[in-house]
Amino acid sequence: GAGTGGTITGIAKRLKEHDSNIKIVAVDPEGSILALPDALNDAHRLEGYHVEGIGYDFIPDVLDRGLVDTWVKSNDADSLVMMRKLIRKEGLLCGGSSGSAVSCALEACKGLKKGQRCVVILPDSVRNYMTKALSDEWMIDLGFVDNDIIKPRKFQTWWASRRVCDIPMNTPLTITSDVTCKDAIQLLKEEGFDMVPVIGIDGNVLGVVTEGNMSVKILSGRAKPECSVADAGVIFKKFRKFNMNDSLADLAQALDHEAFSLVITEQRCFGGKFNNSKKGVVQTKSVVSGIVTRIDLLDFVSSGFEIVNGHGHGGVGADAADGEL
Repeated sequence: GAGTGGTITGIAKRLKEHDSNIKIVAVDPEGSILALPDALNDAHRLEGYHVEGIGYDFIPDVLDRGLVDTWVKSNDADSLVMMRKLIRKEGLLCGGSSGSAVSCALEACKGLKKGQRCVVILPDSVRNYMTKALSDEWMIDLGFVDNDIIKPRKFQTWWASRRVCDIPMNTPLTITSDVTCKDAIQLLKEEGFDMVPVIGIDGNVLGVVTEGNMSVKILSGRAKPECSVADAGVIFKKFRKFNMNDSLADLAQALDHEAFSLVITEQRCFGGKFNNSKKGVVQTKSVVSGIVTRIDLLDFVSSGFEIVNGHGHGGVGADAADGEL
């Protein structure tokens, strides 16, 4: 891989001094402009990319491109998937640019003749990428891997294909964003909740107010009890949303990292004049159908486990008879 150019220039120069027949192949990510001929850079020119440590939007002075015999363009998906494969199968704690080098080397090796060898330099470690390419969710969100491919084995159990609607949920209580922190705290106390969804004037979900979030803000003096939850900045907006037909396997993955998830139902509503429109319009808004926590999922799985072992009757036993387990 070529970045600032020091590594590939130094290694290439020394190797060619040792053996002039050695061919140097450099890897340049899509979006970078280091590769020659320049036409190789036309596709995705100057677009962003996620592999770090290689590629540039200018030609570094240190880089001697004349020492490179062949340039190969790499892409994020192949590079990062290969990085994870090297870690998992070879025990090499390398980073993304190493994945680029190996993925491109495997393609280049197809043109080798008998007796020729390929040596690949792995220039980085995974230390600086722990929260990125090592994260299944990060890879899934960016479309580099399919969720079904890396789904853990524990999600291949009897309950994995069940739907969110299979979990018993009570009718949720919601508050509007103009409710004061004091009233929200009193409501949580009376209802025995530790969180409550917040909806806007239009009925769409804005986030969730939690007991912990309000405690931090109010006890530190950064918010007053008389402030609305919106003005106090206590609305927690980072949460996962699921619909009733989503699988429990996907829900379980989310609950591995979050304490709760909101179950949302999309509602289409026809209204009168909107945004100076002379005609009525149909709007889609998100309605909270329930809040699911880890204990809710665990309770459902535990109840199903009892059924499987003959302590009751239900859908699990029926599925087993149909051969779907």
